[in-house]
Amino acid sequence: MSESKPATVVSARPVVLSAPERGEDLQVRVSAPVSGGDLPVIVFSHGFGWSMDGYLPLADHWAAQGFVVVQPTHLDSRTLGLPPEDPRTPRIWRIRIEDLTRVLDGLDVLEAAVPGLAGRLDRDRVAVAGHSWGAQTASALLGARVLGSDGKPGEDMSDPRVKAGVLLALTGLGDTLTPFAAEHFPFMKPSFDTMTTPALIVAGDNDQSALSTRGPDWFTDPYTYSPGDKSLLTLFGGEHSLGGICGYTVVETTDENPARVALIQQLSSAYLRSALGLGDTGWKAAAAALAEDPEALGALQSK
Repeated sequence: MSESKPATVVSARPVVLSAPERGEDLQVRVSAPVSGGDLPVIVFSHGFGWSMDGYLPLADHWAAQGFVVVQPTHLDSRTLGLPPEDPRTPRIWRIRIEDLTRVLDGLDVLEAAVPGLAGRLDRDRVAVAGHSWGAQTASALLGARVLGSDGKPGEDMSDPRVKAGVLLALTGLGDTLTPFAAEHFPFMKPSFDTMTTPALIVAGDNDQSALSTRGPDWFTDPYTYSPGDKSLLTLFGGEHSLGGICGYTVVETTDENPARVALIQQLSSAYLRSALGLGDTGWKAAAAALAEDPEALGALQSK
């Protein structure tokens, strides 16, 4: 699974997007290669409690492979310390989605804020990605919706500017939530029926969630129940941190495995180059190499 030679990367943080109605301006990290033009964009949504400073194993790699990576800090971030009784808390799941849309609306501001980046973004090649709660956030821009208490899909918050996605450890359907999850996370009732935008879904076959009575196959629901043009990477032995994508030295990683992280880095980059129409054949080559590897760390299927 060969990749292009890593580029030198520059990161700027915090870059601030004004958001008066949000109660906190939106802070983001922007990472980009120092040279090159027509750079595709990845907007990444972090998992619960994290911030723009997490997930550098992914952000650094993607930027070194020629993507501009934008990482907003959502309101649930531990760096902001919102108390549970904050009136915004029940709406954070929705504000998260609006954060991603705000980033897309603010690309001109972000481009101007990073020295040397102006005029180098390809606005026709935009992807979203996310891990755990961040994957649910990103999935909304791909067409997933949240079921209301009446069982009907809620508002369509998809965005036509987004052409592809990478969804890491995205929770499945909400009909097997534990009582705790059903009470505290009513937004965890997704419908993937209208998630039509192409996406790579990554699941660990040892990811046993405390939020569902199902087993690790719960995390394959986004692939099973969404329309075609999807791929599923199942990581053997992978738990919720998928080998350590949250950070290089993260103590809450329960399945530390640099090789697993490297596989995600390589396959996600190749997938996005293919899905965004960059004329790259690396995705097919990477898929074939994985299928032929007798010691493969995962399995890939597509529809």
